[in-house]
Amino acid sequence: MRRLLGVLFLLVVPGALEAQQSSASAVRRLADAGQLAAAESLARSGGAALQPVLGDILVLRGQLPAADSVYAGVGPRSRAAQVGRAEIALRRGDRASAVQLAQLVTQAYTQRAAEWSVEDRVAAGRAYLILGGDAATVRSALAAFDAAAKADPADPDASLRVADLFLDKYNAPDAEAEYRAVLQRDSTNARARLGLAKVMAFLGDGKALPAVRGALRSNPRLVPAELLLARLHLEAEAYDSASAAVDRALAVDSTAMAAWATRAAIAWLRADTTAWRAAERRALAINPLATEFYAELGETAARVRRYADAARYAAQGAALDTLAPRVLGVLGVNELRLGRVAAARQSLGRAFALDPFNLWHKNTLDLLDRLDGFRTVKSARFELVMPAAEADLLSLYLVPLLESAYDSLALRYGYRPPTPIRLELYDRHADFSVRTSGLAGIGALGVSFGTVLAMDAPAARAPGDFNYASTAWHELAHTFTLGLSDNRVPRWISEGLSVLEERRTGHGWGMQVSLTFLETVAAGKLLPVSRINEGLVRPSYPEQIGDSYLQASLVCEMIEAEHGVAALRAMLAGFARGWDMATVLQRTVRLTPTAFDAHFDQWLRARYAIPLAAIGTTSAGAPTPNPIRLAVKEGSTLLASGQVAAGLARLAEAERLFPGYPAADGPAWPLAKHYAATGRPADAAPLLARITAQGETALEPNLLQATVLEQLGNPGGAADAVQRALWIAPRDIARHEWLARLADQSGRFALAVQERRAVIALRPPNPLEARYQLAKALQRAGDVAAARTELLRILEEAPGFEKAQELLLDLRGGK
Repeated sequence: MRRLLGVLFLLVVPGALEAQQSSASAVRRLADAGQLAAAESLARSGGAALQPVLGDILVLRGQLPAADSVYAGVGPRSRAAQVGRAEIALRRGDRASAVQLAQLVTQAYTQRAAEWSVEDRVAAGRAYLILGGDAATVRSALAAFDAAAKADPADPDASLRVADLFLDKYNAPDAEAEYRAVLQRDSTNARARLGLAKVMAFLGDGKALPAVRGALRSNPRLVPAELLLARLHLEAEAYDSASAAVDRALAVDSTAMAAWATRAAIAWLRADTTAWRAAERRALAINPLATEFYAELGETAARVRRYADAARYAAQGAALDTLAPRVLGVLGVNELRLGRVAAARQSLGRAFALDPFNLWHKNTLDLLDRLDGFRTVKSARFELVMPAAEADLLSLYLVPLLESAYDSLALRYGYRPPTPIRLELYDRHADFSVRTSGLAGIGALGVSFGTVLAMDAPAARAPGDFNYASTAWHELAHTFTLGLSDNRVPRWISEGLSVLEERRTGHGWGMQVSLTFLETVAAGKLLPVSRINEGLVRPSYPEQIGDSYLQASLVCEMIEAEHGVAALRAMLAGFARGWDMATVLQRTVRLTPTAFDAHFDQWLRARYAIPLAAIGTTSAGAPTPNPIRLAVKEGSTLLASGQVAAGLARLAEAERLFPGYPAADGPAWPLAKHYAATGRPADAAPLLARITAQGETALEPNLLQATVLEQLGNPGGAADAVQRALWIAPRDIARHEWLARLADQSGRFALAVQERRAVIALRPPNPLEARYQLAKALQRAGDVAAARTELLRILEEAPGFEKAQELLLDLRGGK
């Protein structure tokens, strides 16, 4: 009889287990589709066997006390329930209870891991993550998730947790591979689609927004997806859309800490103190140690360039819990953005000790070690921090440039930022990237944190790749617009004004309207003004960031042309008062956002009507070749083949289609090269002047212009051209010597002195001769005392240097 009962047991129980597993799977499928009420109802009807999964559904719905009660009723027979209780304890700030429960699971797993089910192995991985972020614990969590995934490849949960862990530890490539593997088995899996969207957001891919919307189509009640959507909207400063996403998230889970933090951030950005305080109270009621609330709030503040507020909020969070690495990291990063280097190092060091996988913190700490070897050059209002090998050369140019820029911008905006202003220059682009984003590989040239600026040094990029002088001017302009607006100016206006300020210098700096930009306009791809921020933070095509910078500058140029610089100042002052964009537009230019969008479009199309008419509109099929490009290409080819008359005719046609177009892909450059090569410098000169007057990186045209103007007997104009070339590529000794000679010839002796000093800074092969030439330049500039001092130093090193002896005697004779 006992044997028969045993057989019956074996026959019946597996069937019952299969039924339980099937019911649990059905509940999870409903939850994954966003049908949480139906999932809860089905779980409740399943009796004791479905209590653990019922607890999971209650957690998703934000019913934490009820979920904790359900998990507690299950008892230790369900490891997932134990871990669920630990996670709830952690969410309410009870770390001690969370760790105690998690340790019971991990200790048991260590002893008999091979015997555990897939669900239990996942629970073990979750438990390890509760214990902390040190390397050994994270690897144990990953091993447990991996073991679960291998045991049941058809169940996506473990694979998704592996992917989430990779991404959490900044391993985007492996995370993406895991998410895509899940999607190969189930293309509608909402968590995997959300994971890919997170990877895209992490990498700055403009496709993140449609990707997260795809996740919400699979599961319209997926709270983390709504929160990512809110964050993406906040980055584009679309506060209404962000608020709507937060409301949807809180309607599902009213205990979601990130949702309350985002709601608080939106209220704070709108100067709604009542709503901000209400959100903070709700967050602290959920978890009195709400470090995640303050970390999220700090990161949001930093995204909208409110760095002092970001540091302040992070400090509040760190005061609540000194063992929270995320909030310590937010504090350290923003202390560094404010120039508080020692405090930043301390905060980031503590954060990295708690989470050694955080690449941002590791990279930034390494960068701070490099900064210790940099040299600081101080002027009246600036501190330039740069590699010692760059300091002598760059300070010659940047100190007078920045002091002049400060005076110019202060007069224009009626505002004087606090000083000293710190500018850091990096001779490795990877270091600048780390300074900006914590990760290597960003494409920007410079960044402004207000009164702390950072940028690539010329040595960080290939010669001709960028104009370091215009970059410095651009970033300093941000200091003025951010300060005058209390850091509330929308990103696109601040960028637009900086580009406009570059153009206003008269040095040929700043982005100019190009054929590529006009092709974008003709194709209808240019965003309306009200959405320019989207092009800056999540571009949908490769050139969109540049197009958005240029567009923003043209908008600002239009406002100034129609309403004066006072309107620009009034806009910045309005943002400082907390006005939104609609209010600012209404009170300064008397237009609604929609009307302003239409007005700018009309202005732009009228201004560039001739080339836009030539380009035409892009058809639905293959695009029509741009006739301007075609004429330039054919004309250049004809000239190169010796068919001069035909080539000149085609280039003249290009000129007719876009009069005055200065860029290298227009007719001016091939024509100028042809005239210069055929002995017609007078014909080449005006074409080269057109190019260099609007080409901030026009290295070759500037050098050719200098040659042409020197041939025409205009050393002053040639000097200006070489000087512009040196703003682009400053490390060529021969060009500095050329400029020094031209400066002498045109009577610009102070410039000659500067250039002779630049030659010495570049460590020429014959340093004594270079210093002798400096002494001569000082003599011509009327600084006889300095010339004598330089000569005496030369003769201390080389007493037999005859030319120095003779010049010194001449100086003594001419007392």
